[in-house]
Amino acid sequence: MIARRIGENVFWVGAVDWDRRLFDALIPLPDGTSYNSYLVVGREKNALIDTVDPSMCSVLFARLDDLGVTHLDYVVANHAEQDHSGCLPQILARFPEAKILGTPRCKKMLVDLLQVDEDRFRPVEDGERLDLGGKTLEFIFAPWVHWPETMVTYLHEDKILFSCDFFGSHFATTDLYSNENPRVYEAAKRYYAEIMMPFRSLIRKNLDKIEEYSIDLIAPTHGPIHNKPRSILEMHRDWVSDAVKNTVVLPYVSMHGSTQAMVDYLTEALVKKGVSVERFNLATSDLGKLAMALVDTPTLVVGAPTVLAGAHPQVVSAVFLASALRPKLRFASIIGSYGWGGKTVEQIAGVISSLKVEILEPVVVQGYPRDENFESLQRLASEIAARHADNGIV
Repeated sequence: MIARRIGENVFWVGAVDWDRRLFDALIPLPDGTSYNSYLVVGREKNALIDTVDPSMCSVLFARLDDLGVTHLDYVVANHAEQDHSGCLPQILARFPEAKILGTPRCKKMLVDLLQVDEDRFRPVEDGERLDLGGKTLEFIFAPWVHWPETMVTYLHEDKILFSCDFFGSHFATTDLYSNENPRVYEAAKRYYAEIMMPFRSLIRKNLDKIEEYSIDLIAPTHGPIHNKPRSILEMHRDWVSDAVKNTVVLPYVSMHGSTQAMVDYLTEALVKKGVSVERFNLATSDLGKLAMALVDTPTLVVGAPTVLAGAHPQVVSAVFLASALRPKLRFASIIGSYGWGGKTVEQIAGVISSLKVEILEPVVVQGYPRDENFESLQRLASEIAARHADNGIV
């Protein structure tokens, strides 16, 4: 349990969680995760930046012991969520002299979530600097990345941005740095899609806010440190922009083959029109990969059989997810089949109504699709391709 140096008197003291497979009882973690905590040691004072998940407190303490830390002046709480702050009560008990630094909103949330003694908390202001003696921390408020109280911390002398959840990835590894590893970047896109995408416009503003800083390292709370920060910055610029790709995302379920036949036909029809298709059979697909596909697509087509009077429950769940993530979607449609009736179209359209997308005419058939139904799917493919072309999506 050794600490790892990332700068002059700057150390990673976090924990790697190799075996965790679910986050917030919701988000799959196929590659595990890490909880990154950092210690900055100045000539006069020191500061711990974020803690770790409560399950990993012993690892954090072991790394601090490796450095011989017997005194702690400050704990910087960039974010109140428990995977960042969960060890605060234990840290404060071990270091009774330590003060918590965070946004005023963070103070209330830590008191509510962890019942931290509010007298141990000192609120900081946006842009405030703290001199530790040759090490200067600047606190930069970054609300809604991804909670309202979030901030990031910049270490001036070493040009390190301790970015909290910003630029993070759920990716367990012994590698301290990302080194532009494609697997790390895929995990980062997944992380953005599942956690950050609902706040795209606000993240864009926070990207602008940190643009003025010279950054050599981006040290997030989850995943490897970005030692070539320009790459991950450019990726986030792209993800939060309005740019989309010439693709259709097509999540679906088929119980007896009718919807499957429609999905297969529409896929081929779109490909012939030059439109790429990313398909997700919701009975077996990883919802994280669906979320990633939604980052760049302008069009969602949902394939849904009818169960009793409504859409298949797995389809409803996926559509609810898409609505909650608030991607850049511009168009949507629904295809599927039913036995005797129902309100599948109305149900799905109602769930995605908050996205303000244009609903292209659905194709929903009774039983197995016939020639005229395939012709309707052909018209839908042509309409999607035309809408893309008219909007410069090629």
